[in-house]
Amino acid sequence: MTRKQKRLAVIAGGMGFILAAVLLVMFAFSQSVAYFYMPADLAKTPVAPQTRIRLGGLVGAGSVVRGAGSTVEFAVTDGSANAVKVQYTGILPDLFREGQGVVTEGMFASGSNVFVADTVLAKHDETYMPKEVADKLKAQGLWQEGQGGQSQGGQSQGGRSQGQEAKATP
Repeated sequence: MTRKQKRLAVIAGGMGFILAAVLLVMFAFSQSVAYFYMPADLAKTPVAPQTRIRLGGLVGAGSVVRGAGSTVEFAVTDGSANAVKVQYTGILPDLFREGQGVVTEGMFASGSNVFVADTVLAKHDETYMPKEVADKLKAQGLWQEGQGGQSQGGQSQGGRSQGQEAKATP
């Protein structure tokens, strides 16, 4: 084997290794992809059971039902008549409450229209302000009680402060 042939063999082997690595990474990513759906999307095109997806929307008013242990059932809606019943076992985020935005990840149980979530993420809007910051603004006279709504009544839950909305006065 000449020196040129050895060099070509090493280059070809390296390219083959890189190609195999890229294919393995692409295969791994395709297995972990979770598509995002809203309840209206699911009403139009149902998803096959055991297909991993992300379901997003608002927690339906009056839909939170706490079961035995840490099991919670609630409905996710998108403001239309469509709602999806979600079952989750675990500790919910501090910002989870009715009417609040939520993203759940999981799959539909086979033979059922219940979405079994293994991850729940609660969202808040850009007006969120931690309770400590709002208290400091109050102390400085930059914020008054009637100018912002409180989320969760501004009370602490589980040892953590929930936060409240605040607006500075000009």
